[in-house]
Amino acid sequence: MKSLFSILLLAILLSSCAFQSIHRSKNISYLKAEDGLPEKQLNVFAPKKAKDLPVLIFIHGGSWNKGRKEIYDFMGTRFARREVVTVIIDYPLAPEYKIPAMEKASVMAVKWVYENIANYGGDPNKIYISGHSAGGHLAALATIKKEPYEELGFSNPLKGAILNDPAGLDWYWFLTERKEKYNAEDNYDAFTDNPAVWKDYSPIYYLTGNEVPLLILEGEKTYPGIRLTVDRFRKEADEKGSNLEYSLYEKKKHVPMVTQYFWTWSKGYKDVLGFMGVRESEK
Repeated sequence: MKSLFSILLLAILLSSCAFQSIHRSKNISYLKAEDGLPEKQLNVFAPKKAKDLPVLIFIHGGSWNKGRKEIYDFMGTRFARREVVTVIIDYPLAPEYKIPAMEKASVMAVKWVYENIANYGGDPNKIYISGHSAGGHLAALATIKKEPYEELGFSNPLKGAILNDPAGLDWYWFLTERKEKYNAEDNYDAFTDNPAVWKDYSPIYYLTGNEVPLLILEGEKTYPGIRLTVDRFRKEADEKGSNLEYSLYEKKKHVPMVTQYFWTWSKGYKDVLGFMGVRESEK
């Protein structure tokens, strides 16, 4: 993971030339320090004179225990230059915080965006969510599960989700059936050693066929745990009749599935923007 963060930090410098045409609103608190959760912030990237534009919330990866929103400024810039108001969030990390706190933070970020994004030129009726790796897992939970929204007395406003090489889609199966082969105990710092928690926070068990559209992007050479659980998720979605699209990235490994967004010509932009119904262009 060190190589990932080194590459992404370099991307901040590579994308700096595009900042002049983008409004960046940084370190906005969306989660207050209360009820056992820490204060957390998000960054908003929007084109100048933005109005009623589609919105993309991005949740970073990092095995649920590392990462920070600033590393992904390049994505905010690149998507904003394509007329997408982009929100990149931080969330509580393991081992100090567990997966329930991460799920709640993700949903609270969605709530904040819905209530405030019009002030930044975004359309609250066109909100999509995405995440890479562990962030893809959290994005799936925030999209599919109803309970977190019911607890807040708030209706889920998301119109779709893009899960980029997502981890943990069926973590219950993986941690019970495959852990000896793939050292799955590495994730106990976030998921605990309780099988009930593994199942409660595995998105696959909440598929009903009535979800908003989902798009999975998968690297052909990604990690075995991701490949296996994505396959199970796709089969379950097909059986339930869920609206799930799938895009395979030939020869791509896990980290390049997110670092591809450095480059304006990457397939990732075509897939994400097409899914959101946004014409692909960069000013």
